[in-house]
Amino acid sequence: MVMNRSAASGAPLLSPEEVHDLLIVPTMELSVAAQVANVVTISTASIRFPVVAADPSAAWVAEGDEIPVSDAELDEVDVTPGKVAGLTVITRELADDTSPEATEVVGNGLARDIARRVDQAFFGALTAPAPAGLASLDGTSIVQAGANWGPSLDPFAAGASLAEQQGANLTAWVASPATALALARLRTGDGSNVPLLAADPAMPSRRVIEGRPLLVSSAVADGVVWGIPGDRVHLVIRDEARVDVDGSVYFTSDRVAVRATARVGFAFPHEAAVVQVALDGALA
Repeated sequence: MVMNRSAASGAPLLSPEEVHDLLIVPTMELSVAAQVANVVTISTASIRFPVVAADPSAAWVAEGDEIPVSDAELDEVDVTPGKVAGLTVITRELADDTSPEATEVVGNGLARDIARRVDQAFFGALTAPAPAGLASLDGTSIVQAGANWGPSLDPFAAGASLAEQQGANLTAWVASPATALALARLRTGDGSNVPLLAADPAMPSRRVIEGRPLLVSSAVADGVVWGIPGDRVHLVIRDEARVDVDGSVYFTSDRVAVRATARVGFAFPHEAAVVQVALDGALA
C-alpha cells in the first residue's frame, strides 16, 4: 500500500486505475442502488438523459394517402453528480504495510461507508448537496397494500402490472430488513409452514416476488417496497474518484488519515415506471 508516499501533503495517493479497483469496484458491489440501477460512468461534469413525455402517433394509411405527422414530446434530465466522501484513520504501521490484505482492509472500509451514503441518497429524499432520490419523486406508481402484508402477494402483481402499463419491466424489489422479514414470514395458508415467497434459483438465500429478486437495504423506509425497472433508473458515477492520505493532522499519535471521494448522481427519466408498494401510511 505504501501510503506514506504523500502522508504530509494530502496529495492523490493512488492512480485512477488503482482507485477504481480499491474503491469503485467494491462500492458498486456493496451498494444496493448500484445493483438495481443502470450504472453509467462519465468523464464529464454532467450527463443528460432523454425523457419521452409522449410517443409519436402511428396510423393506418391507405396507399397513396398522406401520412399524418406527429412529434414526440421530449424533455431531458440533466444529472451533475455530487461529491460523496469517506474518511478513515489508520495506524502508520498499516499505512506502510504493502500486503494486499492491508490494502483491502482500508479500501473495503471506505467502500462500505460510501456505499451506505449512496444508498441513503438513492432510496431517500436527502437535502442538497445529496442528489434527489426515489423518495423525492412525485410521479411514481403507487399500490396500497393495506394495514399489513399478506395474506397474498397480489399488491406486488398489481405493481408489476402498473410498470408494464408504462412499457417497463420491473427487475428487482427492494425493502428494508424489517419489511423483508415480515414478507419472509408470510405462509401459503393458515397452518402451513410453506413460505409464500419463493427462493431465487440463482441465489437460494435471496427471495423472489413475482419472479423478481427481493433485495434488502436499510436505506429503505419500513413498510415500503420499491419496484425498480433497471433500464429506467440510472446511477451516474464520475470517473475522477480519489484516495488521498495525510499524516499531519494526526502527527502526535503517529496515525494517518485516508480520505476517499467520489461523485455520484441519479436520474429517473420515467418516474411512472418506478413502483411503490406500501402499507397504509408508509408511503415515501
